[in-house]
Amino acid sequence: MTNLKGKTLFITGASRGIGLAIAKRAAKDGANIAIAAKTAQPHKHLPGTIYTAAEEIEAAGGKALPLIVDIRSEELVDEAVAKTVDTFGGIDICINNASAISLTGTLDTPVKRWDLMHQINSRGTFLVTQKCAPHLKKSENPHMLTLSPPLDMSPKWFAPHVAYTMAKYGMSICVLGMAEEFRQDGIACNALWPRTAIATAAVEFALGGDAMIKGSRTVDILSDAAHMILTKPSREFTGKFIIDDTFLYENGVTDFEQYRVDASRKLFPDFFVPTEGYPAPPGVSETMHLEGSMTN
Repeated sequence: MTNLKGKTLFITGASRGIGLAIAKRAAKDGANIAIAAKTAQPHKHLPGTIYTAAEEIEAAGGKALPLIVDIRSEELVDEAVAKTVDTFGGIDICINNASAISLTGTLDTPVKRWDLMHQINSRGTFLVTQKCAPHLKKSENPHMLTLSPPLDMSPKWFAPHVAYTMAKYGMSICVLGMAEEFRQDGIACNALWPRTAIATAAVEFALGGDAMIKGSRTVDILSDAAHMILTKPSREFTGKFIIDDTFLYENGVTDFEQYRVDASRKLFPDFFVPTEGYPAPPGVSETMHLEGSMTN
């Protein structure tokens, strides 16, 4: 399969940022997009709602279904999945993009914040995939793609923010288990993660402002990688933990300068990228800071 024309994608957190970028890339092929997100009214700091996202998706060539969904609610997820199936006739692709973050140590992480991260990240990923899976089984080339990192158990990824790492790795554990669970059903379950910081409004607002953005890559690197993953045969490509530029390079992409926000600035590395097994494309490491940041 070379494109996503006519395919239906259920994407959490698609009102802005990475989720919206993945949606718009699929929309260029003529895909149907269910936008499952909470933002129905403009955020005071962050641009975009499910309705503005729908306008952008349709302008890109797709069909959009904006859905007000808090993925912590089983009832709302059930309703959103049912509405998607009623509108588009099924679900071919489930994208677990919604995520909560708090880069705080154990003593500085209120249990309320711990609960929020785990409810949205690991529980949300489990819940949304569970509700989409019966419909994915009916698709010709079903995919579940989660925006989460490889499971690298190095203490350096845990010590500064145990609660966040646990919640984010919970998403990856869903991928690990579900890839095998749904293998016989032909549902591909993979994870995608960026090597560097990604320029989103959320990163700019919460993690470092303009300096962070200039040392980031654009969301296009993830939307391009996601599109390439989602067009692969689902029975042959599953259980993968993918770093964006390594995967793109292995699949023929050689120009990574196109994804840089500011070519004069070195790139901030993201968290959770293992030191082995995911080699950077030629020339990329020379453009990066030795120590770095985060994105999602």
